[in-house]
Parts: sequence; C-alpha cells; structure tokens
Amino acid sequence: MEHSSAADIRPRLLVVMGVSASGKSLVAEGLHHQLGWPFQEGDALHPPENIEKMAGGTPLTDKDRFPWLEKCRHWMADRAREGSGGILACSALKARYRDILRQDGLAVTFLFLKVPREELARRLQGRRQHFMPPSLLDSQLDTLEEPQSAEHVLLLEASESPAEIIAKALELLRMDQEN
Repeated sequence: MEHSSAADIRPRLLVVMGVSASGKSLVAEGLHHQLGWPFQEGDALHPPENIEKMAGGTPLTDKDRFPWLEKCRHWMADRAREGSGGILACSALKARYRDILRQDGLAVTFLFLKVPREELARRLQGRRQHFMPPSLLDSQLDTLEEPQSAEHVLLLEASESPAEIIAKALELLRMDQEN
C-alpha cells in the first residue's frame, strides 16, 4: 500500500463508529494527529446520568441517547460552519442515530470499525479506567445496525494494531475522496 502525506486528504466530518472496544477513540485520536482536524471524544459529551447508568451495567435507551446525539451533532455542525473538518468518536449504533448526526444537511462520512466479538471481549477485559463494563458488550452488539452504503460508510476490519488500522483508515479516506 502506497502511503502519501495525510495532508492530501481534504477535511470533512468523520464519525469513527462501532461498538465499545472497537477502537473508536484510538483511531479517531490517531487520525486527528495525522490530519490535524479537530477531534471530539463522544463519550465526553454524555451527561453524568448516562455514564452512571452504563457504569452500573445498565444499557442506555434511545431516550438516554437522543440528547447526547444532539450534542454530538451540534459539535459537528460547528465544525462544518468553520470548514475545518472534524473527527467524532461515537458509537452511532442505529441507523436513526446516524440520521440525527446527519440532520440539517450535514455531510458525514462514517468510518465503521468492525471487530469480531471475541476480540471485542478480549479488549474489554483488558480495559482500565473506562465506564463501560464488559457485561454490556452483547447489548451493544444487539443494538448495532450495521451502516449501509447509502449512509456514506467506509468499512474497516479493525483487528490489527492501532497503527495499522489508522494507516488503513487514511488510505480509505484518500480513496473515498477520489470517488
């Protein structure tokens, strides 16, 4: 795979999505460092009640998620107004959640990190200092509606090292802008 400078990738709104432990934050931060686009950790936009609920082992409901998704969309809308592009790490598990993120004509590219369940479970067991307990993995997988091509999605099998995944993500973004 030929690697050119990340500077040739035009800024856009990018949501790095997937279930817990798919590598959203690592990949989004890595892309931020490579591309220089603003980055927002979606988890940081959750209200304290959502964090407490998940930390206690209770899955979030749509009602819990909608205000959080609105905060995520507002962050992206601000980046669109600035013209800076932006990278949001956000699970975006359901099609209607992704619809919220695209409201008001926001042109969003979704980078879907797909990881086998066994690898996700391994990663969750090794996590420290994160509110999402391994017991919620199945609820996330049950909630996930994999994005369809009409949603402007880039699919990335994400079982390798973070550096390899980030390199593949950059290449996908580069190829996507050429189409």
